[in-house]
Formats: sequence, C-alpha cells, structure tokens
Amino acid sequence: MQDWEGATVYRVPLAPRGVGSALRLVWNYVSFVLSGSTLGPFALRGRHVDVIVVYAVSPILQALPAIFLKWIKGAKLVILVQDLWPESLEATGFIRNRTVLSLVRLMVRWIYARADLLLVQSEAFIEPVAALADRGKIAYHPNTADDVFVAPQQETPDHCPIPGLEEGFSVVFAGNLGTAQSVETIVEAAALLKDIREIRFVLVGDGSRVSWIKQKIAELGLKNVQLTGRYPLGSMPSILKHAGALLVTLKDEPIFAQTIPSKVQVYLAMARPVVACLNGEGARIVQQANAGVSCKAEDAHALAMAIRQLADLSVEQRNVLGQNGLRYFRSHFDRDMLTKTLIDHFQQLTDPTSTA
Repeated sequence: MQDWEGATVYRVPLAPRGVGSALRLVWNYVSFVLSGSTLGPFALRGRHVDVIVVYAVSPILQALPAIFLKWIKGAKLVILVQDLWPESLEATGFIRNRTVLSLVRLMVRWIYARADLLLVQSEAFIEPVAALADRGKIAYHPNTADDVFVAPQQETPDHCPIPGLEEGFSVVFAGNLGTAQSVETIVEAAALLKDIREIRFVLVGDGSRVSWIKQKIAELGLKNVQLTGRYPLGSMPSILKHAGALLVTLKDEPIFAQTIPSKVQVYLAMARPVVACLNGEGARIVQQANAGVSCKAEDAHALAMAIRQLADLSVEQRNVLGQNGLRYFRSHFDRDMLTKTLIDHFQQLTDPTSTA
C-alpha cells in the first residue's frame, strides 16, 4: 500500500511479462485477474465503495476483478473503453481464429452487460460498443494529455536532450514503434525524401519493429532517419517543443480509423504542427483543429508530400498551426473540464436525482 497524491494505492502481484513469449504475456494478464479478484476484496475490506472505475486499455480481462468487487461492494461500475475488443486482437494479428474471436466477443458482451456506464475514448467507438451493449449506458469521454505536457509553454525547459533537433526541419515521432504504427510507411516516406537535406525523421521510443527499422536504414542508406530510443517522460515536452512537426501514423485498419491515438492530444497540447498519416477520428481532429496536415494511412507518397508541404511553410505559418492545435486541445481535451464531466457521471450513477 502507498499514498500517491491523496490516493491510496494497493498493488497486487503479477507474473512477469517476459519478452517474445505469447504464453507468458497471457499468463501476465491472467495473473492480474487472479490477484485482483482474491487480494482486492481483502485490501478493501471494511471500506465503503461508491464507484469502481476500470481504465480499459487492452486486455479487457482487467475488468473481471472489478465486476467481482462490484458484486461484493454493491458499487457502480464504470469502464473507460480505450480499445475495441475483439477487433484489436484481429487487427494486430494476435488472434486470427474465428472461433476464438467469437468467444472473445461473447466475453466482452458479458463484461459490458455488468457495467453501469461505458465511457468511450472516441465518438467512433459508440456504434461498435453499442453492438455489444445497451446504447443508453454509453457516453463519449475523450482522453486528455499527461500533466507534464499541459504545463504552460514557458515552463517547458529550453534545453533539448536530442542534439541538433532544431537544425533544418525535424519530423518527430514519439511513442511505440510497433506493428500498429505502420513504421514501414515512415521508412518509405523517409526514403522518398532522403535527398532533401533539411528534412529528417527523428523516431523517439522503442517497440517490436525497431530492429526492422535499423535494418532498413542500413539497407537504404537513410541518413535522414534517427532512432533515439526512449527518453524519460519529463524530457519529452522539451523534445516535442523543439520539433519542426510531430508525426502520428497508424495502419490502414477499420479499428484504427475509429481510435484517437493518445499522442494526438499530446501533440496538440505541445502547440506544434501535426502530420497525421491515418484514417478516421485522429485525422478528423487534426483537420478540424487546423493544426497541421493529414493523409491516408499507409500512403508513403502522400506522407512525403504532406511533410514537404509543412517544410515549405515559414516558421510563423507553422507556429500558427501549432497554436490552432493548442486552442483546440484547451476547448476539447482540457483535463479540468473532463475531470468535472467524469465526476458528474459518478454523481448521476450514485444519485440519479442529482442535477450535476
């Protein structure tokens, strides 16, 4: 048990995830279900609980201990739906067997039926979730950005931990470099732009496709692509602030068109122009905010053209796009605003007569 910013945190043991083993990953997921279901009620014994909240990134299995706690405590259950199941399993190739996917769908339907409120991170999630749950208990509740990215711009350190980032026009991608991010599109676009010396790609993060990226950089002789590895969260605002543009990419899959990648809110909050190489909700937000340029997912030629379009703008014009994004963030994704909305939801659940 520990205290964290006024909250009491109870931790339960987990099996290690390991590396490269699907079986160990599944066991890691299952171990949380078992630990949470057995130790959770013990940790909360004697404590009154009004609302149980599940931040439902994958896997949805983490909702199972919450359902058990709801039954024991007589509390309301709120699930913040961050991923669509079983669609995300199929899109990432983790599960392809149709029978298994059907069984997962039945499990998700069972979990949703036991929730009192389903808050979805994207408006495009409403229809898929409604196919498995009562539409009346679904509401849109987007994510915000971590506080470290929302601090006033003048509080962001001027020192950038990546040397030379401000030289030329640096396109920064920050986050997981995995299958879902369509890193092949980034590499192909970099190859198309390799003769334009002032444009370079800076990939900040790690993931399952990093080895492949390194191999392609060597094969294609790409001197305009830099892999930096991971940086501490506290260093990221300075890195993003010094970028010429911020890049977000996803695969061309229906589920990813329905998702708002969390880096979209982060990029908008950092007041830098955004290059969105994706379909659907993420691209719509960048366009609606007039915060940068967008193109179709997995279209490397269109991505290269979009980057050139931004690079050809003046610094002042790019700053205008960045400020547009910051204004959009403050009006749609502000943390205080979303926190108040969340509290209102809780009050409505626990006291239906509340006018909050």
